[in-house]
Amino acid sequence: MDSNTLYNVWCENAKEDKDLIEELAAIKGNENEIYERFYKNLEFGTAGLRGVIGAGTNRMNIYVVRQATQGLANYVNNIGGGAVAISHDSRIKADLFMNEAAKVLAANGIKAYITSELQPTPVLSFLVRHFGCKAGIMVTASHNPAKYNGYKAYGSDGCQMTDNAAGAVYDEIQKIDMFTGVKTMDFDKAVEEGLIEYVNDDVYTEYLANVKQQQVNEGLCADSGLKVVYTPLNGTGNKLVRRVLKEIGINDVTVVPEQEMPDGNFTTCPYPNPEIKEALQLGLDMCEKVKPDLLLATDPDADRVGIAVPDNGTYRLITGNETGIMLTNYLLSVRKEKGTLPENPIVVRTIVTSLLIDEICKKYNCELKKVLTGFKYIGEVILRLEEKNEKERFVFGFEESYGYLAGTYVRDKDAVVASMLICEMAAYYRKQGKTLANVIDEIYKEYGYYRNTTLSFEFDGASGMKKMKEIMDNLRENPLKTVNGETVKTIYDYLKSEEKDVATGEITAIDLPKSNVLHFCLGGNAVIVRPSGTEPKIKLYITSIGKTEEESVEIGNKIADDVKAQLGLN
Repeated sequence: MDSNTLYNVWCENAKEDKDLIEELAAIKGNENEIYERFYKNLEFGTAGLRGVIGAGTNRMNIYVVRQATQGLANYVNNIGGGAVAISHDSRIKADLFMNEAAKVLAANGIKAYITSELQPTPVLSFLVRHFGCKAGIMVTASHNPAKYNGYKAYGSDGCQMTDNAAGAVYDEIQKIDMFTGVKTMDFDKAVEEGLIEYVNDDVYTEYLANVKQQQVNEGLCADSGLKVVYTPLNGTGNKLVRRVLKEIGINDVTVVPEQEMPDGNFTTCPYPNPEIKEALQLGLDMCEKVKPDLLLATDPDADRVGIAVPDNGTYRLITGNETGIMLTNYLLSVRKEKGTLPENPIVVRTIVTSLLIDEICKKYNCELKKVLTGFKYIGEVILRLEEKNEKERFVFGFEESYGYLAGTYVRDKDAVVASMLICEMAAYYRKQGKTLANVIDEIYKEYGYYRNTTLSFEFDGASGMKKMKEIMDNLRENPLKTVNGETVKTIYDYLKSEEKDVATGEITAIDLPKSNVLHFCLGGNAVIVRPSGTEPKIKLYITSIGKTEEESVEIGNKIADDVKAQLGLN
């Protein structure tokens, strides 16, 4: 159907949500607004669904959620049936979407375990494994602006769905009319019949017990005097992060009051992403008053964490790479010192994460595994180890976008365990008279200054998606030859699964799943171009290596300017 026909179908059938009724009436006769909402369906992939909240097939609403859940229910029943765990974060309509999904599952004879209040994404991963579910649903749009919501789908291993599983669910969704092809039932009746069950609070205590098992210096924090400012950015981290810090002995925690309670409007930070300074500004302001050793900020679904630390009279923002570098170094060095490092330890990083990790792993004779962007690939490494009874080899996994995991109790990035370990690490070095700023600078002094810069370019709407595709297609047809005067030596095309030596033309196969990513290696320096899997953005990941910070910054800026000019991203 064309956009106008779909619009009329929705006007006739979308009668259960007054917000949608009002929105449909408001755009009557507006061709552009109708087209934006109906020109396509939200695409269901390994990241599930994500989109602007509102009316239409290209929006997040109860009908799109029901259709996706009917597809998931068909998939679960096709593989023998089983239960599904569901939770949600603080986003607008998140609890409504959770309940609607539960009603669809119940109507299809599938038990739904749901949370009585918002919970972090890693808790959902834990619930899937705890209850032996066949799948999981997390209603979240992570750190997107307030107008977005989303629907992450998980497999039975607690990882976000693989390509094959997501493809099977997508095939089922394609068969379903969202108004006439979805089964649903009364919520209260489903609860009464045991088809919907609320998760008991004891399960969260068990989750935290697993988090606390990841301490490498148990008892260290209690007498450390560590002072923390914390902001959950109006999301899900407030209860569990504060609880775990208290339980390991950190009592001096000041919470940013304006960002303490759940609020899907995110009025204090329009883009609630701990990667950007604006989201942390209220926390930084609080630091000037409280003078803590550490600022922690978790994103709305508490799977990512950002930090700032005192440095020369002010507070220095630490990048996701830098936090991961310090945690990798801390975990490997301290566990080796204490004799708790396993034989043949493994650290996992994504292909866009700092190359400095490779050097740290070499120092500690630790195997490094590189995976595609997306924490599910780190989770898959854990699964393969588990299948060989070797999961204790996994020490740490992280991606540059502020996502970290120690332990194997969940299969997704976890800001709760990361917050605990960051505080433990800060307390450890505090006892040596060092701040975390001192620590990262010492690491750079030892290994060289590795600067990692991530640049994002937004492409909204239908025209934006088309432009993104054109940029990637053209870059694949006409790859970069030189960058900042340096010749491109190797091109890694993860969509073609090919590594090409530019000088000889020799091609080597890449043993990773296909992904629309191009990596241009200039020697030590590098450029990676990647469309985001969850947002309408193209991202550039630039590695520049120098003997000093100043040299690395200068090289990185020149590389960025050249690549932007060549790709028309200025």
